[in-house]
Amino acid sequence: MAHHAVKSGYVQMVERLNRFPQGAPPSEVLYQILALLLSEQEAAVVALLPIRPFTAREAAQRLKVNPADAQKTLETLASRALLVDFEQRGEQMYVLPPPMAGFFEFALMRVRGDLNQQLYSELLYQYLNVEMDFVTALFGRGHTQLGRTFVQERALAPEQALHVLDYERASEVIKRAEHLAVGMCYCRHKMQHLDRACDAPMDICLTLNTTADSLSRHGHARRIDVAEGFDLLQMAYDCHLVQFGENVREGGSFICNCCGCCCEALIAARHFGILMPVHTTNFLPVVDISACTGCGKCVNRCPVEAMTLVSANDPHQPNKRKARVLTELCLGCGVCVSACPTRAIRLQSRPQRVLTPLNSAHRLVLMAVERGNLADLIFDNRVLWTHRALAAVLNALLRLPPLKQVLANQQLKSRYFEALVTRFA
Repeated sequence: MAHHAVKSGYVQMVERLNRFPQGAPPSEVLYQILALLLSEQEAAVVALLPIRPFTAREAAQRLKVNPADAQKTLETLASRALLVDFEQRGEQMYVLPPPMAGFFEFALMRVRGDLNQQLYSELLYQYLNVEMDFVTALFGRGHTQLGRTFVQERALAPEQALHVLDYERASEVIKRAEHLAVGMCYCRHKMQHLDRACDAPMDICLTLNTTADSLSRHGHARRIDVAEGFDLLQMAYDCHLVQFGENVREGGSFICNCCGCCCEALIAARHFGILMPVHTTNFLPVVDISACTGCGKCVNRCPVEAMTLVSANDPHQPNKRKARVLTELCLGCGVCVSACPTRAIRLQSRPQRVLTPLNSAHRLVLMAVERGNLADLIFDNRVLWTHRALAAVLNALLRLPPLKQVLANQQLKSRYFEALVTRFA
């Protein structure tokens, strides 16, 4: 693709994606992926869309077309799961989801005849699992992450279960969702095309709320009720899968049921370890050494290699082993508890509670501050040169040392910028 001399629609779209806290580092493979998903003209349209949810009327102003034409374009993109559409206060809204968890996955949540899913899977594997720039950027920057782990509720002792908050329970999140849908596991579907998939269930990953409503209306997921949601959760427990959901307390958009061999998030957790690319639960497993037989079943079951066997230091049995928890790697999911045949593992509360953002807007602001693109959330109209200039100035300000921030703020003589610098320094 000749996108080095003149910016193609795909290059413009990648630049737009990278103004969001969850971006996509440019590469030739990424441009090939995008070319499978949408035309260059459509990519140029996406590049102009707002970062925050928007109406067809707002899109029309940026695209310089009439609202009817803008809505037709937006509906076409939503029908292919490149946009999420939903109703808010009686008005149709649209939002461009991030690549992950977003339109990368949506393209593999069902079998499609309009997309070469074999080639798409091969390119995604190259981009996500070989090149690693995307995964490094997504999981290795900042403290606030996209997803969090749910504790397996049946692994909790009754006295502990009393202290688990509703948003920490996958069952409660399912129960309270306005919309529920199930689709194919993107990770295992991708690996299936590469002959690398495990035998875990395929149709088991849940979408919630507005995302579930949009994907089910357009045929990318199947709408279900709460009872079926509970059945799928039980199936996931029985198959020793880990529940991985959006890192929010309210209005989450997904609960994936993940295996350690196929899941991108769990693979990242093994690669990045102590950087904690996935937020943990508020629990840690503890091993009762007197009851542990060193069988290793917990080690084999752990999806992130946080369990290991070490010498029991028994002079009478020099070959005896015991399980040990690598706490800096542990997700606190509780899968190891159900694996232990002697009930030698139990969960206990972590010394310090893990903080979860209130909702997706809260999480995105935290991520943007940590990753240095807060200005892109505030000034997200790239059509207006004033927004581009202000975003560049604010980004530069927020990267200055504290003393230089003060000096720059005095020079700008703006209460608005002063408040922003003080608030987000």
